[in-house]
Amino acid sequence: MVNKAQNSANLDSSKAGSLVCVGTGIALAGQITTIAKSHIENADVVFAALPNSIADQWLASLNPNIINLQQFYVDGMPRTECYQNMVNAILTEVRTGKNVVGAFYGHAGVFAWAPHESIRIARSEGYSAYMEPGISAEDCLYADLGIDPGTVGCQAFETSQLLFYKHTVDPASLLILWQIGIAGDHTFTTYDSDINKLELTVQFLNQWYDNDHEVIVYEAPFLPTQTVRMDRIKLKDLAKCKLSMISTLVIPPAKKLELDHETLAMFGLKAADLTSHQEKRTEITEVN
Repeated sequence: MVNKAQNSANLDSSKAGSLVCVGTGIALAGQITTIAKSHIENADVVFAALPNSIADQWLASLNPNIINLQQFYVDGMPRTECYQNMVNAILTEVRTGKNVVGAFYGHAGVFAWAPHESIRIARSEGYSAYMEPGISAEDCLYADLGIDPGTVGCQAFETSQLLFYKHTVDPASLLILWQIGIAGDHTFTTYDSDINKLELTVQFLNQWYDNDHEVIVYEAPFLPTQTVRMDRIKLKDLAKCKLSMISTLVIPPAKKLELDHETLAMFGLKAADLTSHQEKRTEITEVN
């Protein structure tokens, strides 16, 4: 078994100080893993990037030595600069010889640049640094919507990246678009939706999906009193929806999978050779 604390070519065992980045899950308190909780409880200092004050209070009940990373978000400052300031603060504590934990909402490595960068730099300087997995919004999405990404395949993109780069969308598979609420933003300074940019996003998606194609706006609940948001709308109505930074757009397949007869022949197979189980899986295109 690999010892994560030693999984670095640059590890200097003589150096005090360490970093572990953990995910706290999406649902408050209920989705944190045992190992993540243990790291938090035993840390000298915990840097926290959680969604609200309720989460901060819960985290402080596990370890009172909390530094809130939300303080590094400044209006008008590009998020990339905010993230770099977070990294600098985390590494300052590691370099003083402390056992540091970064506790991040969801999974510490999903849509989270600061944890990855902090670990990379800490390792390059000889410190023990690694990440523990957590339950992400994607995990919640599969459970709440009853989706199996292995049924017809699944593509997932940050929305603006899909818009601005030459990705290839497969309308026979499931498409998940993260951060749909800020689609088309290139400044990394906004947290609000832009109706015009959402309308342009719909036009972009019309290359593969017609306006009446049903899509789902998804948001995972954070508190036990909250409910899952899974609003089914027509694609053409997307710009009318109230969206936020945590909104995700789920686009079910618009067509059925097509057999690749050339590849089947390469494997010495015919369509009839596929098992009924495989055929049944590829026929499931409706999201619950």
